[in-house]
Amino acid sequence: MPLINIYKDQLGREVSIPYPPRRIISLVPSQTELLYDLGLDEEVIGITKFCIHPAEWFRHKTRIGGTKQLHLEQIVALQPDLVIANKEENTAEQVQYLMQHVPVWVSDIHCLNDAQDMIRSIGNMTGKSEHAGRIADNISLGFRHMEETMQGRTPLRTAYFIWREPWMVAGGDTFIHTMLNYCRFENLFTGTPRYPVIDLGQLKSSDCQLVLLSSEPYPFKEKHIAELQGLLPGVRIELVDGEMFSWYGSRLEKAAVYLREFRERLGELPHLIR
Repeated sequence: MPLINIYKDQLGREVSIPYPPRRIISLVPSQTELLYDLGLDEEVIGITKFCIHPAEWFRHKTRIGGTKQLHLEQIVALQPDLVIANKEENTAEQVQYLMQHVPVWVSDIHCLNDAQDMIRSIGNMTGKSEHAGRIADNISLGFRHMEETMQGRTPLRTAYFIWREPWMVAGGDTFIHTMLNYCRFENLFTGTPRYPVIDLGQLKSSDCQLVLLSSEPYPFKEKHIAELQGLLPGVRIELVDGEMFSWYGSRLEKAAVYLREFRERLGELPHLIR
């Protein structure tokens, strides 16, 4: 009989999981990449169609649907002893269905500390606590260095776009908002719902200095810079790697460097004269 341990997930639920789990399914791309970086190649038996990193897993691992359109019967039939989900990225009804059939551990990430707690927790559950601890420590060092580098920089009034038609931005209660703060980007939509639909006219009257167009979930391209520049003359518009702003797993080790270098390249921007 395998040893059964009880762990609390980030919703405060107690989850009974065999230790160490031998059949893991990940429902979230950033957490899939973490499992790979922890060396859990044989243990991971299923991922979503959006789990593009690492490429070899994307090509060869069993795909169990999308993050919000999971193939529930397929997941149950695979008999996982651990399913790793996320409160925001997965649909509550689908996760609740899986909870009735298999052990499901749910993350809930709003800030860097939540992400590091998730990394350490997954390390503890999978027998990779030492490796997970090193990743979490490296993330701490990287962002501490970034904070030191950003001292004295004037915040730039910023809108971070995640979608087009309708135009949608990242609001205050998001992990992206936390990353913007580390970059000394002042989120113009701090007091809004998580991902509000906006009118571009709002930016014209807000003294916006910087628009960031994310590579995901909408794949913004150079042509969209040209489209927006005509509507927002004088505003700096940049394409950014959305994974570096929104993935909260082991990619954060790389994100600290990417964000710091991106912010340093921008320097200071003038306020608009209206």
